[in-house]
Amino acid sequence: MYPDNFYSSTFTLLADAEVGKHFYWNIAGFLVHGQVLVVIWFVFVLLLLFAFLGTRDTDRIPNSWQNFAEATVDFVTDIARDQLGESFYREWIPFIATLFLFIFGCNWAGAVIPWKLIELPEGEFAAPTNDINTTVALALLTSFAYFYAGLSKKGFGYFKRYIEPIPLLLPINILEDFTKPLSLSFRLFGNVLADELTISVLTSLVPLV
Repeated sequence: MYPDNFYSSTFTLLADAEVGKHFYWNIAGFLVHGQVLVVIWFVFVLLLLFAFLGTRDTDRIPNSWQNFAEATVDFVTDIARDQLGESFYREWIPFIATLFLFIFGCNWAGAVIPWKLIELPEGEFAAPTNDINTTVALALLTSFAYFYAGLSKKGFGYFKRYIEPIPLLLPINILEDFTKPLSLSFRLFGNVLADELTISVLTSLVPLV
């Protein structure tokens, strides 16, 4: 039904859906993924713009941007309250809101914006959470906050949880805590990577329809 050159070009497009290529920048002797930093800065600008518009002209009866900002804060507050409890959640709202909005912005920046239209010498623009370095950094930050919260609330008594309900579970409890960064980083990375690869493959199949 289709000519051979049609199949050849289509399979070539499918073969181009790959990962692992990066456009490197040398900053102070350190190699960084340039395309990741550009999209991260883009997300930062969008979040700052959203914060500015939402708090520019606050009123007792919120306008459209203020209403949207308040709905976002209420949503994050509900998450923090449900996860941390009524007596402990308020001080963690800024941290949780920052993580939530950053990850949300990065994921949608990769899914909605047609970055592939911008050509780079190597690699391509994509969601920053499509880079394992970003997700590992977020996972480590979350783990440090997790230990800090436990120690600040219970002191060194926090470590009693490792021998509960029985001391026999000590190695398992330690392993569980110290493998959380690995689990968190690969879950986010895998979800975003699978999403972008699926979109790339489906886009390449459009000529077959």
